[in-house]
Amino acid sequence: MTNPSQTTRRLRRSRWIALIAAAALVVAACGDGDSDEDAEPAATEAATAADDAPADDGGCAAGETDGDLAFYNWADYMDEELLLAFEEETGISVDYSVYESNEQMLTQVESGAAIYDLVVPSDYMVALMISEDLLRPLDFDALPNVVNIDDAWDNPPFDPEHRFHVAYQWGTTGIGMTYDVLDALGGESSWAVIFDPDTAALVPGSISLLDDAPEAVSAALKYLGYSITETIESGDEEAIREAGALLKATNERLLKYDSVTFGDDLVNGEVDVAHGWSGGFAQAFFETDAYETHVYTIPVEGGVRWVDTMAIPHNADNPCSAHAMINFLLDAENGAALTNYTYYGSPNEAATPFILDEILEDPGIYPPPDVYERLELIPQMGDLGLIVQDMLTEAKS
Repeated sequence: MTNPSQTTRRLRRSRWIALIAAAALVVAACGDGDSDEDAEPAATEAATAADDAPADDGGCAAGETDGDLAFYNWADYMDEELLLAFEEETGISVDYSVYESNEQMLTQVESGAAIYDLVVPSDYMVALMISEDLLRPLDFDALPNVVNIDDAWDNPPFDPEHRFHVAYQWGTTGIGMTYDVLDALGGESSWAVIFDPDTAALVPGSISLLDDAPEAVSAALKYLGYSITETIESGDEEAIREAGALLKATNERLLKYDSVTFGDDLVNGEVDVAHGWSGGFAQAFFETDAYETHVYTIPVEGGVRWVDTMAIPHNADNPCSAHAMINFLLDAENGAALTNYTYYGSPNEAATPFILDEILEDPGIYPPPDVYERLELIPQMGDLGLIVQDMLTEAKS
């Protein structure tokens, strides 16, 4: 299932010194299925409504489909060959569309302007969508391939009973830069290259920041010396507003906000420093053999770790088809093909033998554990979420 154009790529990374950490053990792949007898009496009205059966017999069978699949995913996050293989295997069509942020996806699901059968929310967004009754509990009887997920990803804080999600891909958020910039920083990556005027002057006008409020605010918090987790969980609005003020002060030095082409912009010279996700940089570096001149780093102050998941919206028209796609992507070879395309880490332990050696050996994708302590998961933001969004909006205005 691997894309042939991917298998021929080889690294040139003699100076590859990426300083990232192992992704958080926050995603799980185990669930209760739909054994109803012990679950329902204490369930809330929302949970009971969400448990409404997708089929007349109360659940989906493994491989069962109930209509064409509306799949809503992040941009550049799916191998088209996998979609075609799924269509050929099941005989249904996939209506595939993309978004650029969790918040964009959330708005679409909340509004009901379009109905999706399968979405790919990040960790903190799963918690938010559960709290707003926007996700349907999964029928794990329809997901036999869930056994392929590594046990290390079990029972995460954002879905502690592991009822609403299955892990998709994981990664980190940091800074991509040229080695010339890293050398100018004394060989140590720092958020100062974005947020400190004197340090940023090394690359005037050649910096990009993710167009993603939680990520941008989190980067600013790390530079300011705050813990992302403690700040959000304690409801520290003052720290969030301080991070927002820093973003606003930084805006005039940025070339652009971008969550899609940051890796390509870096390797083609449009920017020399880019805030972005690990796989986005790795994909760009692999495709252009840019490892000799560019590097992905986790700043000394720390960065973000995250996991993206597969989940079914509460109003999905074809939930059995969604389960069929989830199970299809949990297959060992299909899971490997996904990582061989996206260049993000796979939570699918069974996929490991089929993942390209160049990916498994790349410390920017499967990082060493020694930097783990510098990475944090973005928690569910609750009431702070709107303020975080406002901070980016105000910074860009």
